[in-house]
Amino acid sequence: MVMTSQLITTESNPVLRVPPAAPAVAAAYFGASLAFHADVSDVAATLAADGDPGFVVIDSRSTASWDQGHIPGAVHLPTALIAEQARELLDPAVPVITYCWGPGCNGATRAALALAELGYQVKEMLGGFEYWAREGFEFETWEGLERRTADTLTAPADSEDCGC
Repeated sequence: MVMTSQLITTESNPVLRVPPAAPAVAAAYFGASLAFHADVSDVAATLAADGDPGFVVIDSRSTASWDQGHIPGAVHLPTALIAEQARELLDPAVPVITYCWGPGCNGATRAALALAELGYQVKEMLGGFEYWAREGFEFETWEGLERRTADTLTAPADSEDCGC
């Protein structure tokens, strides 16, 4: 069924006040977005699979934040230390996935920028540590491994796969 915009003017509709991009422009934008971002559940699934994931995960937060909880196997590299320590800790041939606290924090974006400026291939993990924990994936703290019950607003209740 094709929907038409009968009686709806763009002046009265805040969603369509700025019209959607042309399909080719939208395809280019969304395709480019996928080159810059990784999804929490995709990162988790890849890390859980046997073998080399093909990337390294970087936690760009402070030591206190790292101790509070981080992704198992992640490398701790605070953004402020990237310029001086990245070459010691990271192989430039291996793509990097950055994360920070969550969607309200741009620390992972700043870390990704710093790494890209040093010549690394990099993606930012959308949702950060917040969504890692909210989706029920195991994480490490200074006390050991933890896992929270998945938040049904961020992860499916009875499935490992959201169908995205």
